[in-house]
Amino acid sequence: MEIKKNPKSNLENYSKLFVQLGLVLALFMTYVAIENKTYDKEYGELGESNMSADVEEETFEIQQEVIPPPKNTPPPPAPEKIEIVEDEQEVEETIIESTETDEAEAVVVEEIEEVEEEEEVVEDVPFSIIEDVPVFPGCKGSKAQKKSCLNEKMNKHVQRYFDADLANELGLAPGKKRIYLVFKIGKTGNIEDVKARAPHPRLKQEAIRIAKKLPKMEPGKQRGRAVRVGYTLPITFNVE
Repeated sequence: MEIKKNPKSNLENYSKLFVQLGLVLALFMTYVAIENKTYDKEYGELGESNMSADVEEETFEIQQEVIPPPKNTPPPPAPEKIEIVEDEQEVEETIIESTETDEAEAVVVEEIEEVEEEEEVVEDVPFSIIEDVPVFPGCKGSKAQKKSCLNEKMNKHVQRYFDADLANELGLAPGKKRIYLVFKIGKTGNIEDVKARAPHPRLKQEAIRIAKKLPKMEPGKQRGRAVRVGYTLPITFNVE
């Protein structure tokens, strides 16, 4: 069975009507937009504004530190009074004497006492820089000759009293050995402060014994005064 539509429910019959109504509405809105007029806004005059009335002036109070006057401050001196003198009255003038001395006047100069400088007392002087070397008994001649004679006498003294067999008895390794003997020739010419450095304590004792057997000498002098003179005596020997 075929179903038929109601002819009233068919919307295609009204399409022309809807198109016409749309055109009419569009033309009406276009006309209204064309005929509508706009005007510029007018503003009334503004009165003068006083901005100073709204701004409050700020006042800044400056605090100045008051420094109290120092205590016990003497008052300032009073100004000198100026006396007015009449022309007829005589005024005594004050004569200011000059402090400059006349060339003719003699200048008295106090005598300056001469202070004698104490010479530095030298206690110990090395043998190499002594002015007057110590004199070994029997040495004569100039300073150079006395110095050379002293060294020669010292070497002969060692050769005479040194026990050469002691080195072989101590069992030291073969070769050349050396002992350093250091002492001082005192202000009276005696041997003082004897020290020794040796490869064995027995050899050290032997060296000190030899130094103490040295004879009394004439002391060395520095600046004309007797001083102690340091002397180093090396002793060299061979161990077989």
